[in-house]
Amino acid sequence: MRKLSCFVFCIFIILFQTGISRGVERDRVRGPVTIEADSLRYDSGEDTYEAAGNVLITFEGGFLKADHVLMNNSTKDVDAAGDVYIRSDQDILEGEKVRFNVERKTGTVFDGLLFVQENNLYIQAEEISKTGEASYTLKDARATTCDGAMPDWRFAGREVEVTVDGYGTLTQGSFQIRNIPVLYLPYLIFPAKTTRQTGVLFPRIAYSQDKFGWDVGLPFYWKISEYTDATLYQRYMDKRGFQEGVEFRYCLADDSYGTLYGDYLNDTFETTEPDGSGLEREWNDHRKRWSYYLNTETVIGEGLYLRTDIKKVSDIWYFRDFESYNYYQEHYNAAGDRRYDTVSFAADRSLASLDSTVRLVKDWRLFNVTALAQYTDNFQSYSNDETLQRYPEITVTAIKQPLFNTPLNAELESRYDYFYRTAGYRGHLIDHHPILSLPLRYKEYFHLTPEIGLQLSHWDGYDSTGEHPGTHTSRELYSLGGTISTEVERIFIVGGPRVDRIRHVIKPEVTYRYVPNVYQGDLPDYVPLIEEENGITYGMTHVFTARLADEGGGVSYREFLRMKVSQTYDILEARRGVENADPARRPFGVIDLECDVNPFRYLSLDADARFDVNDGEWKQINAGFDMEDRRGDRGTIEYRYTQDSVEELNLRFKGRVSDRVDLSYVLRRNILDKQYLETTYGLDYHRQCWSVNAQYTDSSDDRSFMLVFSLYGLGKVGKISGGFPE
Repeated sequence: MRKLSCFVFCIFIILFQTGISRGVERDRVRGPVTIEADSLRYDSGEDTYEAAGNVLITFEGGFLKADHVLMNNSTKDVDAAGDVYIRSDQDILEGEKVRFNVERKTGTVFDGLLFVQENNLYIQAEEISKTGEASYTLKDARATTCDGAMPDWRFAGREVEVTVDGYGTLTQGSFQIRNIPVLYLPYLIFPAKTTRQTGVLFPRIAYSQDKFGWDVGLPFYWKISEYTDATLYQRYMDKRGFQEGVEFRYCLADDSYGTLYGDYLNDTFETTEPDGSGLEREWNDHRKRWSYYLNTETVIGEGLYLRTDIKKVSDIWYFRDFESYNYYQEHYNAAGDRRYDTVSFAADRSLASLDSTVRLVKDWRLFNVTALAQYTDNFQSYSNDETLQRYPEITVTAIKQPLFNTPLNAELESRYDYFYRTAGYRGHLIDHHPILSLPLRYKEYFHLTPEIGLQLSHWDGYDSTGEHPGTHTSRELYSLGGTISTEVERIFIVGGPRVDRIRHVIKPEVTYRYVPNVYQGDLPDYVPLIEEENGITYGMTHVFTARLADEGGGVSYREFLRMKVSQTYDILEARRGVENADPARRPFGVIDLECDVNPFRYLSLDADARFDVNDGEWKQINAGFDMEDRRGDRGTIEYRYTQDSVEELNLRFKGRVSDRVDLSYVLRRNILDKQYLETTYGLDYHRQCWSVNAQYTDSSDDRSFMLVFSLYGLGKVGKISGGFPE
């Protein structure tokens, strides 16, 4: 029995530790191993162990079934025959006969079927031979990620050689639909990766009638090391030429990582067109066009880190021409919550400027020092000479904290700036802004916080053109103010099966601010003007929160409605022309409205607006309405309005016609100019193991069609770990 246990243990070291079922290294089998069979026999003359009849060997994480198992103790050859079925975790290996050698860790499965649960991959072959530590040769093999006896698609080949975590080759093969060959593949290289590996990624194919022609992109992924990788972007545009791009990424630690991207195109497209902003271009020859992007974060020491966010393009029309597809759109992430998708701007024609920054930050518990350099590209002008640049800027901030052992709170922001530009005023600015406040509280009825602040500024500026004299002076002023607020609440007992109670909180708030009039006629244009103030802002906030009960007796809370209304009364305006009873006085400012509605997870409304009570007109409205259901239908309606400037309606809908068909629709309309910016129709047909997506877009200056065909389970890079795909 001791030798039999050794025999069984050796079998499973080979089958599961060397990974014949998946082809990757596994830990040794842990826990108890048991064997059941109709008969167990040891032949001392032949030095063999034999288990026959309903053989069942179980171990932690799986089991083996076979009709017969034989091991030669001298040669270490093992044979399992008769409906061999091996399950390890979720992976399955089936075959009529399995033969392998314990010492060499090589062997063959005859009439085998391998199922890898991770990507639903089925591999069938007349022979599956393990020829090395992680290399396999398959004879008459078929591979698919489709379920069923007759898969929708599969690859077939006379001979397949695979190195796990590397690449495989297929010779004399074909691509088959419903077991019918439709494409002959005399030779094919394909990825066989379980971790992050070098290889060709899926191509992108599109057609643009007016701007690109055929538009084909073929990215290539290069694993340089465990801590670095790169993606090479090869893009051919029929009407523009060949664009090359490269993205380099590194991850030295969880808090030190970065991305570098650049592209180049010798643009052959000729165009003559006016721009809506009054900018015109006439391109009749080739143009060298490029862009680059550098985003890094490096922790130098405790509380000390360096951040860079540098981006630049060759011309002001770059994002207008390539707004339908570019690297920056693919990595756009306004929330900034994904490490390598850190592009924070929408890379389309509406982009008015582009800021590049380098920031060195040192944090303490109550203080912060930041050194900043910022460069701005203005896309609304041919020249960037008059655009104000800021380098360096050094800011020292002390957050609100008790002043020594007094009831007073103190906060401070001090800043030094050097502003530079080729044409116009440039120079130095030093600004100090300390604030003292005294938080007071009367029982549970109200909170009162009076405050006083100082604004001390000094500048030294001169005009680079010499048309205006320099200015070297300072500004000192103070501000007074205070806030008083209270909070009233009531709890309504609903007693419903889902909503138990609703809490309604009303918070009225009044703020007063006073800033005296100080002469500022000698300000250079890079110093912000501080206007005289004497006004009262009053507002009220309503918050509704529901207490939800689930079936298991647990409790959760949802803030389903928040509304805020505020307005400012200008005392200065009210006093203007009092003696003459000037009817043009308008002391009541615009009403600001904010509303967030989230009654349940499938519905939300976010809106803010400004209404002028004096002329009875809306000054600004921004609203977004999202709705979806459990089966995946989704709709978004966005409305943007700024008086005499912007009025735009954006619609996005996706509907599931059936379990296999999704339809989508996008509409962007400039209502102010009565112009359709974009209309897109999409159809997505998907089955268990493949999908096809067709999309037609008609924009203001182009019409394009894109068709994407996907085979599920192929070309997958893998999961994210430590900042990199694996």
